[in-house]
Amino acid sequence: MSTPTLHEAPQVAPPVPAQAPAPETPGPARGLPLARLRRLALEVVKFGVVGGSGVAVNLVVFNLLLHGLSSGPMTATVLASCVAMGTNYLGFRFFAYRDRASRTKRQIALFFAFSGIGVAMESVLFYAAYQGADMSGPLGSNIAKALSIVLASAFRFLVYRTWVFQHDARRR
Repeated sequence: MSTPTLHEAPQVAPPVPAQAPAPETPGPARGLPLARLRRLALEVVKFGVVGGSGVAVNLVVFNLLLHGLSSGPMTATVLASCVAMGTNYLGFRFFAYRDRASRTKRQIALFFAFSGIGVAMESVLFYAAYQGADMSGPLGSNIAKALSIVLASAFRFLVYRTWVFQHDARRR
C-alpha cells in the first residue's frame, strides 16, 4: 500500500524591485570610444613610419645635393622634398592607408597637390631658418631642414587623412 504524498504549493520568489540604470561614466576620451582611439593611434604610428622613412630620404637627398654636389640650398631642399614625396605616396598608399578608398585619379591628384603645398611650406620654413636664422653650415642646414619637415608634416597628416585617403563609405 502506498502512502499518500502531500503536494506543496509552489514557492514563488518575491518580486525584485526595479533599479534605476547606472549612470554612464565617461571614458578617457569623452565621447571617443576606446577602439576609435586605438585606430587613430595606429594610424599615427603608421603615418610616422612612412613619414620617418620619407624624412630619411629627404635628408639623404638634400645632403647629397647640397653638400655632395654643391647645389644651391633652395634647389636641394625642393628636389629632396619632391623625391621624398614620391616615396611617401607609395608608403601611404600601400602601407599606412591601404585600408582606405582604392587608388583613383582624384586621390593621386589630391596627394600631389597637397604634397606640393607641403613642399612650399617646407621650403619657406627652410629658407627662414637657413637665411633668416643663419643656419647655413652643414649642421645648421640639417637642423633647418629637419625642423621644416616636422612643421610641414602636421599639415600633411591632417590633409592626407581627411581628403586624400578617405574611408570608403561602403566599407563602414
